[in-house]
Amino acid sequence: MPEQVQFTLTGFTQQGVFRVFAFQSPGARSERAEFFVRADLSLIRKYAIALQDLPLLCRRLLQVPAAEAEPHMLTFTEEEMAAHARNAARIRIEAAARRRPPRKPTKETSGGTATNGSGGAGPTGSADYDTNRSAHSAQSEPRPVPELE
Repeated sequence: MPEQVQFTLTGFTQQGVFRVFAFQSPGARSERAEFFVRADLSLIRKYAIALQDLPLLCRRLLQVPAAEAEPHMLTFTEEEMAAHARNAARIRIEAAARRRPPRKPTKETSGGTATNGSGGAGPTGSADYDTNRSAHSAQSEPRPVPELE
């Protein structure tokens, strides 16, 4: 299997509705080849692609073996965006199917006192916390037994 070429994002420019990402790749004799990938920002909204995901998606286009041919200017097409959106939707559906349904509350958890700070009792110095603490301390430290007369 051939070694995959590494591409480094060097920046981007805005040209109308297109965001153009610039990448560099190590070439022969320590030269760096420049590549550019443009993406239509109006289409990323249509396909619910997050703006911060674009650089990685564009770099993935460059890593396809056909990207090694000239020219060094590619476009992230609507078909590729639609394919990415379908794949992302499939992954979300599969993840939702693997999730366990929420547990039904038991008697112990449904009517009990909150001890994790969500119900007002907690390490903030509330009266419930201090009462519970002193009751616990009394159980863990033995009290001296008074002598009988």
